[in-house]
Amino acid sequence: MNKTVNQKAWFLVLPVLALVSFSAVIPLMTVVNYSVQDSFGNNQFFWAGLEWFKEMLESERMWNALWRQLAFSAIILAIQIPLGIIVALNMPKSGFWASFCLVLMSLPLLIPWNVVGTIWQIFGRVDIGLLGYTLDAIGIEYNYTQNFYAAWITVIVMDVWHWTSLVALLAYAGLQSIPDAYYQAAKIDQASRWAVFRYIELPKMAGVLMIAILLRFMDSFMIYTEPFVVTGGGPGNSTTFLSIDLVKMALGQFDLGPAAAFSIMYFLVILLISWVFYTVMTNMDKRDGV
Repeated sequence: MNKTVNQKAWFLVLPVLALVSFSAVIPLMTVVNYSVQDSFGNNQFFWAGLEWFKEMLESERMWNALWRQLAFSAIILAIQIPLGIIVALNMPKSGFWASFCLVLMSLPLLIPWNVVGTIWQIFGRVDIGLLGYTLDAIGIEYNYTQNFYAAWITVIVMDVWHWTSLVALLAYAGLQSIPDAYYQAAKIDQASRWAVFRYIELPKMAGVLMIAILLRFMDSFMIYTEPFVVTGGGPGNSTTFLSIDLVKMALGQFDLGPAAAFSIMYFLVILLISWVFYTVMTNMDKRDGV
């Protein structure tokens, strides 16, 4: 028996494909075009091949920015994932206070990135900011515009304040999906609180935690607005992450060829790491389904 296949549904997908092509593919192809050519202005281009990619791979500036970016993302994940889990474990399970906590945890996520940077820029100033003034009053030297450690601490604390809620909400959703029968069985077996977390809660949260790690890594690896508003990449180049360095190269120095090659390599690194996370998540789903 021959089954009739209706291909008309593809027409519904065409607007989406056209939108994606316009908003993603075409700009990407433009960047690829700049990455293999050189320009001396007046819209005149000359073939450069892989020269800019070679230059970026040999650039100490790019590698330094990459290590700073990786260090920042590692610190962010090391703080936010455990902290988010702890917050989720201590949130009420139901009732008014559960709803109140969910709304409260969602508030930092609603604040735009540039507003977050402005808030912490003012908050940390010694002359008018509550944090900077208080630390200076008790004798702690704090100046994020001149001190390397103060700048890093400010940027890290700012990101933790802004995005830990996302991890907490995802972990909380994972905890809510655990049937009460698991807790009742653990109570009958007189399992300790650590045992309940280790063998019941953590395995059930593994899927959402992988999503949280993926989202937080991608966002922290592409961070730009907050540190740029607060420190401008300084003091020196101490908080000049990949995105800030790329903007300085493309718009500040107007080196379009190297900047295009830089952006493609940046994109490929994010794509590769995201693919690794996706593979791990898929394998976990297959294992849980067996």
